[in-house]
Amino acid sequence: MSPEYQAGLYMRLSRDDGAGESASISTQRKMLRSYAKEHGFVVYGEYVDDGFSGTSFQRPAWERLISDIEAKRVNLVITKDLSRLGRDYILTGQFTEIYFPAKKVRYIAINDGYDSDSPLNDIAPFKNIVNEMYARDTSKKIRSAFQTKIREGAFIGNFAPYGYQKDPVNKNHLVIDPITAPIVREIFERADRGESPSTIADALNQRQVLTPAMYRCIRHPYLQPAEPSGRKGWTSGTICKMLKNAVYLGHVVQGKTSKLSFKSNITLSHPKEEWVVVKHMHEPLISQDVFERIKRRSVPRKNLRETDFINAFSGIAVCGDCKRNMSVTGKKGKPRSYRLVCGGYKQYGTKKCTSHSIDYDLLYETVLKEIKDLLDLTKQEKEEIKRKLRQSESIKKETFEERSAAPLKKRNREISRIIGQLYEDKVNQRISEERFYEMLASLEKEQKEITAGLRSLTERNAEREPGEQVQTCQGEELFKEISGERKLTRDFIGKFIEKIEICQSREDVHEGKCRRCQTIRIYFRTNGPSQEE
Repeated sequence: MSPEYQAGLYMRLSRDDGAGESASISTQRKMLRSYAKEHGFVVYGEYVDDGFSGTSFQRPAWERLISDIEAKRVNLVITKDLSRLGRDYILTGQFTEIYFPAKKVRYIAINDGYDSDSPLNDIAPFKNIVNEMYARDTSKKIRSAFQTKIREGAFIGNFAPYGYQKDPVNKNHLVIDPITAPIVREIFERADRGESPSTIADALNQRQVLTPAMYRCIRHPYLQPAEPSGRKGWTSGTICKMLKNAVYLGHVVQGKTSKLSFKSNITLSHPKEEWVVVKHMHEPLISQDVFERIKRRSVPRKNLRETDFINAFSGIAVCGDCKRNMSVTGKKGKPRSYRLVCGGYKQYGTKKCTSHSIDYDLLYETVLKEIKDLLDLTKQEKEEIKRKLRQSESIKKETFEERSAAPLKKRNREISRIIGQLYEDKVNQRISEERFYEMLASLEKEQKEITAGLRSLTERNAEREPGEQVQTCQGEELFKEISGERKLTRDFIGKFIEKIEICQSREDVHEGKCRRCQTIRIYFRTNGPSQEE
């Protein structure tokens, strides 16, 4: 017996090592226990890192073992072989050659015949190098396989984007999440109506809707929410990222980042032109038109702090020469007066453009007059348009809750069909009973989530019914805006106008008098440009 030794039995298995019987945790445990019993070592504890790579020593069980060594509770470490300790030959060598001897800890790797108490250990450094070469080769193969999957449009992320979940039948395919998909659609619909990201975030926070990070932690209890800023609510930054994410168009966008090397946790970001985009790989949550409208509008994250001023021409008014967006600036000595200036000139000076600018109120009145002239209709024509708008709105009465329900019902039918097929496969012994119950549990769990989602959508739709009268008055609201009873909004302008080009002002001499003129080109959505001087 060797009572002076308190042994720590360390076991590790990563996905890269495979799940074969020879490397499994259970096999390692039997081997280590048998070895300790045979040699009379007292086992202080067992330390298991299942699913952790050997290229990093940031593993929970390993860190616990080191703590016990520091506390002098363990003075003998036993592993199946040197590769279980680690596959980074530099760090592994530091532990075997420096750390363990300094702490008076004996180390034994059974299959490699390594015992730190034996003088015949010269081959150990070479075995550590071979172990790292194996890890390096495995890393290259895995990376190559991932690149192939990425090019094919297979989703390889650890977690599905908010609004989706991984298909239980195919983990590389995304399906709509019945719980969060309605929230995503609501965010895009609010942005399409002209609401700013901060306003949308405030509305979600008031309803205590879980953020993507918090929802992910609920779906995966082993995760801990990381909120370094201390904020656990929705922010305008989160909303902006979602509004720019093409995954909601049904596209898979990957290759945004990569690891520096297989031994490093440093992540490198790649420019947008290097991203891999594979279109139409799953069911979209929003239409291309809505996505483009929101993108074109370039809704700002927040309004000016000092005033309640909102630029109705944001993302619509552009410079007639360099085509950059016109940005808002104040007038000296006039606190509530604004003008639009060329973004290129404002940021880069004459290197990019000239000093295009226009008085904001002048542009506002000009555009309003053009729209009124375009819609200078008789009373009978207005009533006819209102009638058609009401008809159109009654068709659009299908709320986003109802539109969200359609794919959920479709998925529910698919699951019922898959479950029926599973039973048939089980009876015909095409799948094992263990696999059958595993897939059945997953599908039934998804069906329960869909049922809960449909119930929630029905309740929310019922709550909207009292506001139905407001919905049917959009035609009247449209004419109120045109007639000047309400201010022009970004949303209203976007319905009529594609873009507005502001050209450089010039001086003309007319009848002996010098006057300043400026060309404004208004591109309506249904016609060519309208030109105003």
